[in-house]
Amino acid sequence: MGCATSVYAAVGTKKKLTVPEVVVFVPSTRIPAQSDLQKRLRGRIPKDVADRLSSLRNQIVFVAEDTDGSAIPELRRGLEEYLSLLIGLTNKDYGLEGLVEFKWKNLDDGKHQDASSSCVANSWFEVLSVVHMMAMLALLEADTVMIPKDRSGSSIRTVSSDCKREAVDLLLKATGYLEFCVREVLVHIPPEIKKSFPNDLQDGVLEAISFQTLGQGTEIQLGLAVDCQKATLSVKRRLACEQLSYFSQAYHCLSCRDHINNGYAKKHMWFIKWKFLESKAAAYYFHGLMVDKGNEPSCHVKAVCCFLAAEEILSESKKACLTFCLAAPVTRVLQALPDLPEFQLSLRPDDYQLPEIDPAWESEKWETQSQSLKEHLNDSDDDGDETETK
Repeated sequence: MGCATSVYAAVGTKKKLTVPEVVVFVPSTRIPAQSDLQKRLRGRIPKDVADRLSSLRNQIVFVAEDTDGSAIPELRRGLEEYLSLLIGLTNKDYGLEGLVEFKWKNLDDGKHQDASSSCVANSWFEVLSVVHMMAMLALLEADTVMIPKDRSGSSIRTVSSDCKREAVDLLLKATGYLEFCVREVLVHIPPEIKKSFPNDLQDGVLEAISFQTLGQGTEIQLGLAVDCQKATLSVKRRLACEQLSYFSQAYHCLSCRDHINNGYAKKHMWFIKWKFLESKAAAYYFHGLMVDKGNEPSCHVKAVCCFLAAEEILSESKKACLTFCLAAPVTRVLQALPDLPEFQLSLRPDDYQLPEIDPAWESEKWETQSQSLKEHLNDSDDDGDETETK
């Protein structure tokens, strides 16, 4: 998945089960595969430039495969250095744009890497793949930042505000990479070549991930606003509505694509559907709180309608979340309920005391009649005789 993981074992089994824990969903992580750059570039560009290109790319391949993409800082530095040299191959004046075949594969497919590999003789494809990988690494790092490091088993796992802000910055960086791919890179690639691209690099999917990333960044900002006492209700409602708008656009971009029922595309679709429903419930909830502040009698009725809608949609989102988690590959999500604010209770029960004893019990004329046991027995016999006579 390209997601940070927390590991727990299935007791009584021989093999430990590792289930990735997801906060920021990374649809896929593509890494470069071995390609013979030097052979194709020999005699066409200076030897030192060809050697650097080949060396930098091979280094990225080695680090990515050796660490499963977890060495994010090292990979980022290598990609940035390689990209600055790579863009020279896209210059039409040199005539090198379609000279080299660049191979890439999905890191997450394990033994099926060969089936998912792609090989395209286009320098802009290589630029697209490099920038896409930089975006996925940013998402992966944001996911890692948002997963609490406490593994003590405590039921309370919190993420600091600083980590949340860092995650937002990383998400914005990832979105910048993705938008650059759509606006500045894809336009240079002929349509017939783009048809051969893997699903991850199609423009609709790239746009969906971009909107999804903005939606998750807004979701984190909304969480920060909820935790901040100074944040007004109108700010929270605006963030909730913005979050809904982003996930709605992501859902639209992905639903228009073909082959969304296969592999990661299916899981990605369920993730966006879950987040779309969850953000819609939040938007109705905060809108209801705002409407309920109105003075007109109808305001309260509208607020109640919003709350009922939020509750119903939230129930649907939980089902979508479960479907997302169970879709292959199985994942689990971090959903720690926030601490609720404490308020001084405003309602108090009315005091109650027993009534005063009836004055009849205090009457001086009231006397207890005493009766001996013999008299009591005789009275009982007389009562029995009267009953038989009747």
